[in-house]
Amino acid sequence: MSASDSSSLTAQSQHDVLDEKPQHNAQPTDQPLRTQVPDEEKAQQTTDQPVGSDHDGEVQKQPPVHPMHPSQFPDGGAKAWLCVAGSAACFFCSFGWINAVGVFQNYYESGPLRDYSPSTVGWIVSTEVFFMLFMSPWVGLFFDNYGPRYLLLVGTFLHVFGLMMTSLSTEYYQFFLAQGVCSAIGASMIFGPGMTCISTWFLKKRGMAIGITAAGSSLGGVIFPIVVSRMIPETGFPWAMRTCAFIILGLMIFANFAVSSRVPPMKRKFELMAFVRPFTEVPFALVTTATFLFYYGMFVPFAFIVSDAVSHGMSLTLAEYLVSILNAGSVFGRTLPGIIGDKVGRYNTMTAFCTLTTILILAVWIPADTNAIFIAFAPLFGFASGAAIGLTPALIAQISEVKDIGTRTGAAFGISAIAALTGTPIGGALVVENHGKFLHAKIFAGVTCAVGCLFFIAARISLAGTSLKKKV
Repeated sequence: MSASDSSSLTAQSQHDVLDEKPQHNAQPTDQPLRTQVPDEEKAQQTTDQPVGSDHDGEVQKQPPVHPMHPSQFPDGGAKAWLCVAGSAACFFCSFGWINAVGVFQNYYESGPLRDYSPSTVGWIVSTEVFFMLFMSPWVGLFFDNYGPRYLLLVGTFLHVFGLMMTSLSTEYYQFFLAQGVCSAIGASMIFGPGMTCISTWFLKKRGMAIGITAAGSSLGGVIFPIVVSRMIPETGFPWAMRTCAFIILGLMIFANFAVSSRVPPMKRKFELMAFVRPFTEVPFALVTTATFLFYYGMFVPFAFIVSDAVSHGMSLTLAEYLVSILNAGSVFGRTLPGIIGDKVGRYNTMTAFCTLTTILILAVWIPADTNAIFIAFAPLFGFASGAAIGLTPALIAQISEVKDIGTRTGAAFGISAIAALTGTPIGGALVVENHGKFLHAKIFAGVTCAVGCLFFIAARISLAGTSLKKKV
């Protein structure tokens, strides 16, 4: 997720901002992109082709076409689809790895960090999620200025180096710095360019391209927990981590060659107020507040579903597969909401999926006490909660001008990163306060998600009123 026209996050929605007017009160400043060239045939001419003569007989040149003009997207070709394959590898190695945090929460609590509370251990996994989101503005700014190459190279090194150091760790601070900070910063530097570059190649087929890429993150979330949980008892934790690091290294070598941007770097200066000004707009403030609150509760099941299932009698071998099952459900949860949102409205779709997520936590996870219920909850929750990450950038882009999408997305996710950082430790503290039982943590997750839903509804009302028939 990158925060410039670089965000994971802008990719699902640039089609809208090129073809539709923003839904907030600001006047669009990028309108010339739609009228710069009279038709697609002219748009595809080179800028050096003569288009007429003035009264002195001098040949006039066609003005250059903006690279983000709809006519300039190839929507296919060898380089474009190679970029999709490389970006899917980036997603597999970055967000796919982050999706496996539940396995580590349970292992650390019962293994090398057994002397620490669940809340303290939770800081390791929550810090991973935090850096994935919080680094977005800086990764995006660097992408704008220099393109994807240096980010991918440095990100690959930090991610792999962090996991290798984790395999050697024995103390809490070592796990925290290696896995929670170093590896996570590297993953963020991989994730941002992976998504951003796709948006430069595809427009009409962008939904399909993004869907293929997003499947990489869910596939990683399925495979990594299985690798870790199966290898720890057979080869030990160090070699389990090294194996994952080698998998990431191999995929990222391919991604470093495959991922490219069609648009050359464009220098931009960092401006702090550009991240502050959007919060003066009511719809943007409501969407950001909704995302913040929803993330507070949403990441709690990711971190504690394994430990909770074990506490209710599920074998550890089976419980460790719950994270993979959850992420298998999110394969569809991160792709289908975007397609549905194009048809019925993204704010409508987000509200529906977030409501479903809240219901699943309060009505299914809280009373869960059998293997069958846990196994049913995991894929359903993965499916419903997938929209919270997949649709949020589309909501922001819908109320933003083209030139501001990356900045505004970075601002929203930078704020939401605080919730991702603190939500899991709060849940762990509630487990300790409740003498090892997970009821209070579940209630915290369900209530904060419910309040987040209310703010999503408020954002929708601020844009289109109370009519349920409007596509918004």
